[in-house]
Amino acid sequence: MISIKGLSKSFGPLKALDDLTLEIGPGEVFGFIGPNGAGKSTTMKLLSCLIRPDAGTASVCGHDIAGDAGAIRRNVGYMPDFLGVYDDLTVDEYLQFFAAAFKIPRKQRAVTIGSVLELTDLVEKRHALVDSLSRGMQQRLGVARVLVHDPKVLLLDEPASGLDPRARIEMRSLLLELGRMGKSLMVSSHILSELAEMCTSIGIIERGRLLYSGSIEDAYQRTRAMGGSQGECVVVTLEADSPPPSTLEASLAGDDRVASVKASDADRTLRVHLTTPGISRHFVIERLAAAGGRIASFGIEEIKLEDAFLKLTTGALQ
Repeated sequence: MISIKGLSKSFGPLKALDDLTLEIGPGEVFGFIGPNGAGKSTTMKLLSCLIRPDAGTASVCGHDIAGDAGAIRRNVGYMPDFLGVYDDLTVDEYLQFFAAAFKIPRKQRAVTIGSVLELTDLVEKRHALVDSLSRGMQQRLGVARVLVHDPKVLLLDEPASGLDPRARIEMRSLLLELGRMGKSLMVSSHILSELAEMCTSIGIIERGRLLYSGSIEDAYQRTRAMGGSQGECVVVTLEADSPPPSTLEASLAGDDRVASVKASDADRTLRVHLTTPGISRHFVIERLAAAGGRIASFGIEEIKLEDAFLKLTTGALQ
């Protein structure tokens, strides 16, 4: 649905986007991750035909951004990070305006607007003034606005920005539902835990260059490899009367299934990094028990999207 090849864009001396190449397929929910100024918004504006690239090509639904802007705008719903709304209109009037702008026949508008209001859970606010809505409701209204013309691709720049916890949960549920409906989504966000729960793939960008694009699991695997292990990290907590963790490290040394062991006597834990994904972890318990270790808990450390982001980026800003 989205194909980008070698896309570059500069604003004066600032290289906002540098040779970006990626693809997003039908029904994919793609999380676009990066610090402020990394190039996320620039990418979305280029795909929406709001600005022109300096180099490279991109297409949306098979239409080239350089020569078919009209067709792209009929297939794309773009929601910027700060959505301007018309405060003196009601919710219904606001959506009526955009339905007319997209040339939806007058006879169809009531049904269309009713459908998007129901999907975004704004039916009860249909006749409320836009400026009376909470921040969360205004964000949902922004999503309703980009759905009016039933686009195949949604470009959502920080849709959860400024929302309270409940509103973020509601927004996440809405985006998950749009993904289930078969729409392709590119979603940027700084709330990485929420992207991890709803995205089928991610892209990590820094200083205009794409550092990673692929599935979340592959990103986690690369993070493990950068930590010196291709496998999982087993976290073992010892009971109070067990020998200190530092004295039990040697029981796991020399085993080719173990990449590294980090012991902490302060919190009585051992972090055992395995060399291969999917191997049995029971040997860790057996080795420690044989050395006199009394185990209180045993589990697999879950890598988070925040961990992958920190490992795969340098922290450099534009």
